[in-house]
Amino acid sequence: MAVSTDIEIRAFDAPLGAEVIGLDLGVPLSDEAFARIHRAHLDHHVLVFRDQRITPEQHIAFSRRFGPLQIHVLRQFQLAGYPEMLIVSNIKENGQPIGLGDAGHFWHSDLSYKEQPSLGSLLHAQELPAEGGDTLFSNVHRVWEELPATLRKRIEGLRAEHTYLARYAELQQRNPWRPNLTAEQVAEVKPVVQPVVRTHPETGRKALFVSEHFTTRIVDLPEDESADLLRELFTYIPRSEYVYRHQWRDHDLVFWDNRSVQHLAAGCPDHLRRKLYRTTVEGDTPF
Repeated sequence: MAVSTDIEIRAFDAPLGAEVIGLDLGVPLSDEAFARIHRAHLDHHVLVFRDQRITPEQHIAFSRRFGPLQIHVLRQFQLAGYPEMLIVSNIKENGQPIGLGDAGHFWHSDLSYKEQPSLGSLLHAQELPAEGGDTLFSNVHRVWEELPATLRKRIEGLRAEHTYLARYAELQQRNPWRPNLTAEQVAEVKPVVQPVVRTHPETGRKALFVSEHFTTRIVDLPEDESADLLRELFTYIPRSEYVYRHQWRDHDLVFWDNRSVQHLAAGCPDHLRRKLYRTTVEGDTPF
């Protein structure tokens, strides 16, 4: 039975993000509580739910309130019995990785390489390292709004190619555990063309929508001009005035809006174990 509760939304002293207090995600949300969370997600872009001792079933059920779930192309790293759940981990068992250990090495928005990229991602901490492991989030609405006017005028209306394979070979060289893709997996992540500046379908706010991880070129420009422009745009995303740094605590669940933020995994020492479970909610076609 769904229950309502007294929920507090406490904004961080940061360019984005808020903590949700007074909510147990193991209990189905009332319509009223869901509406509060939905509104807070749009307002703050990243929501942090502390001390959520929930099962994979409960994680998936909460995620599905926001829309259909997307299945990551690396099916090798699904949680057994839960194809919607991607394991993000540097742990190896019997000499093999149990999850994607280098997820988030470059700034990106999840699944921007799909025709319908992710609305949002929900990452739940299972095992955390004693040091490191932070996740950084950049408010790409503010990045767009504070770009120089001449640059905004230059890029609005341009289109860019996104592909999952953009830096895959480079990541494999850094991390020999990253698997080779089958022909079927490669076919699943064919390049797509997205707007350089997208409009949030629920709020109408514009955001910069190119990333150093998945964006390969601006299709409307010559190759050298495209490369120079992308390099320039990428320099704005990590600026401190746009970034919230999340320091994980045990059993945190973090829910971010991929239409409003990009994120980066800061990494942790290889010998320290880290494991999290991620679901990804499907969004709509960017415009």
